[in-house]
Amino acid sequence: MSNPRHRYQDEAGYILHTSAWRETSLICHAFTRNHGLVPMVAKGAKRPHSILRPALSVFQPLLLAWSGKNEVKTLTRADCAGIRPLKGRALMSAWYMNELLIRLLPREDPHPVLFDAYEEALVHLAQIPRPPVAGALRRFEWVLLTETGYGFDEATPDFNDPVSEPELRIRLRERLNSLLGRPLHTRSVLMQLQRY
Repeated sequence: MSNPRHRYQDEAGYILHTSAWRETSLICHAFTRNHGLVPMVAKGAKRPHSILRPALSVFQPLLLAWSGKNEVKTLTRADCAGIRPLKGRALMSAWYMNELLIRLLPREDPHPVLFDAYEEALVHLAQIPRPPVAGALRRFEWVLLTETGYGFDEATPDFNDPVSEPELRIRLRERLNSLLGRPLHTRSVLMQLQRY
């Protein structure tokens, strides 16, 4: 939705990835419920006493504020809205989801259903004792493809069925591979982890 002042406050979102920009700042890719994928610069976030620095953790629910009408917005505030402790394989699965979002979503195209699926997957991955991650990943991949217009013309499968999961995984990966054009970095790590 359009905002004539180009200022947004208290928007639910997650930081998907950060990278250094200049001496003290970060470029952040945020996934927000109402605005989709939004690239932002967090000015001064690398400074030790920055108020932004502690909040810019990946996989943690945030309330974000930003401004600007250029392609890259200016992040003005990031408040923690919860904690999602992820470890081991669950952490790698979450990185995999982040990479899919960054690679497949156009900028500033809202997908609230996909946002909810991402959040649900993170909640599932953070549960202790940790359940198998396959069902959460298959559900997320299915919703991602459906919401971006590349889904399957069939009924939603049972993502927790261990018998059908291998075939479903193959079909989803084939569809994702055809869209991505080049392999995901996290997928190769996940494949290596499956050998252990």
